[in-house]
Amino acid sequence: MSVETISSAATHARHLPQVTEPRNAGMPLDLNWVLSAQANTSAIERRAASLPARRSVKKTYQAAWLLKAVTCIDLTTLSGDDTARRVARLCAKARQPVAASTLDALGMSPITTGAVCVYHEMIQPAVAALRGSGIPVAAVSTGFPAGLSPFPLRIAEIEQSVAAGAAEIDIVISRRHVLEGNWQALYDEMRAFRAACGDAHVKAILATGELGSLRNVARASLVCMMAGADFIKTSTGKESVNATLPVTLVMIRAIRDYFEHTGYRVGYKPAGGISKAKDAITYLALIKEELGDRWLQPDLFRFGASSLLNDIERQLEHHVSGAYSAGYRHPTS
Repeated sequence: MSVETISSAATHARHLPQVTEPRNAGMPLDLNWVLSAQANTSAIERRAASLPARRSVKKTYQAAWLLKAVTCIDLTTLSGDDTARRVARLCAKARQPVAASTLDALGMSPITTGAVCVYHEMIQPAVAALRGSGIPVAAVSTGFPAGLSPFPLRIAEIEQSVAAGAAEIDIVISRRHVLEGNWQALYDEMRAFRAACGDAHVKAILATGELGSLRNVARASLVCMMAGADFIKTSTGKESVNATLPVTLVMIRAIRDYFEHTGYRVGYKPAGGISKAKDAITYLALIKEELGDRWLQPDLFRFGASSLLNDIERQLEHHVSGAYSAGYRHPTS
């Protein structure tokens, strides 16, 4: 992938997820398929450990991959001290995530991030700040991050966030359904969340670090897709263990199996703990190898991140100038 070829790909950042694909309609719960899903942990960990060493890119190719990563970021603020002004600054960064001078030096046209992700209370300020940009607002919902609020409240929260202008809803599943092997309950919950989202696209957060095993991750991924999830997402970013390469490998292979079985492409979003540019490239390389180039567009792949953009900017500036800038020169909010 070169800087030249990335320019046209970057325009996808202005599209909502799945707009170029038939939306995942889901399917009846197939317990035989779910229960047949297994995970060879040692083989998965070996495959994941080998990737960073085998997929190192330099110079212009590295810059191209990093620009691609920018267009796939859900620029996120999920802090208790969020304010409308802070969110407005974040949205300004989403509109112009990389300095114009850096883009000019790379021969690139303007790009944007894939979305801005906020709590419900910050949806309206975000929508106002992004008006006319084509950048969607994503809202975390359903009792984020634990997902333990009363079920009617979780449904109402989704509906209110959609009414407030959120085009994407990041929901959290009930982990207990996975830990108890109650796949019907997980399917029914996810179907209800999907219905409450209406035309808004739904990302199912599995909180993989709390599911007990990679096999549970594989099975939960399949159930959520069967129930109509548009994306499956690793984590809330609030768990002790968030996105990892082994978990990513399990989830994207479930996505591949689901596509081969149904013809629907479901998106993938690793979130939490991805803060370095080199890690972003590793994740993109894994997606390319396992799912192919089509999943390298922001309608099918997102990073859930807040600090990742800062490091990517520093790397791009180093590529252009030969010197690293201080991190404080690239604030995200």
